[in-house]
Amino acid sequence: MSTLDTPPPAVVTGKPAGRATSRRPGTRRRGEISRGGALGSHGILIVASVVALFPVAWLVFLSLGPDKDDYLRPGGIWGKMTLDNYTFVLQNTNFFDWLKSSLIVSLGTTVIGVLVAATTGYAVSRMRFPGYKKFMWVLLVTQMFPVAVLMVPMYQILSDLQLIDTYFGLILVYCSTAVPYCAWLMKGYFDTIPFEIDEAGRVDGLSPFGTFVRLILPLAKPGLAVAAFYSFITAFGEVAFATTFMLDDEKYTLAVGLQSFVSEHDSQRHLMAATAVLIAIPVSAFFYLVQKNLVAGLTAGGTKG
Repeated sequence: MSTLDTPPPAVVTGKPAGRATSRRPGTRRRGEISRGGALGSHGILIVASVVALFPVAWLVFLSLGPDKDDYLRPGGIWGKMTLDNYTFVLQNTNFFDWLKSSLIVSLGTTVIGVLVAATTGYAVSRMRFPGYKKFMWVLLVTQMFPVAVLMVPMYQILSDLQLIDTYFGLILVYCSTAVPYCAWLMKGYFDTIPFEIDEAGRVDGLSPFGTFVRLILPLAKPGLAVAAFYSFITAFGEVAFATTFMLDDEKYTLAVGLQSFVSEHDSQRHLMAATAVLIAIPVSAFFYLVQKNLVAGLTAGGTKG
């Protein structure tokens, strides 16, 4: 064979043949956002942040006005800002009694509600007893009834149990609202935990409850955080049930006490604004404690079940 017919030897470059070693000017990698797209997304996020923060900033601003009609002329607040509204609320109202009642009811609802919801969600996720699917749908149906429909029968039940004007009675009422949603949430989250973990616990000699407490609950912290936050917010900001079932002024929650600044002929909006700002502090503190697990808990439960 002639030397002219033999192909030239391949040059070893250390890179796969046929793959481009450089990008063309103006091209983007997969997933890379253009400068215009980045500016647009950042602009949308800034606008959304302003929309979300403006009501809070406006409330704080109005709370610094000394007169009850300053909300009609907000521009005049700049020259006479004061903290007297906060001083009046803290010293001349039952704010700390309201705060104590709110914390007792909210924390009680959180503890009892999360405990019942977690055990319910775990049972439905792991055990196949007769009617377990219908049971979850029954829980969902209970969320369809408005407060006005539930008010009279709940009042009658609490009256028969002598729980009117008691913290425990109000906690039970709030649990009836928080537990169904939290049970669905926890059931979806427990579905994402492999069943092999339960089997490993049984092999090690743990009882079903021991497996749930020692193995499953530590893995379900994000879901528990979301359930706790929802239960706390549900009880902390509710007004209708608290107004109906709590008769003693000293047992009013913060949401009910806030209504004391509004009467038929007068509205002390500057004091309402200051009280509303003070009310937001416990909620913000609770949110700060559970924020690390909120996103994971909200997203993980939607993958199964």
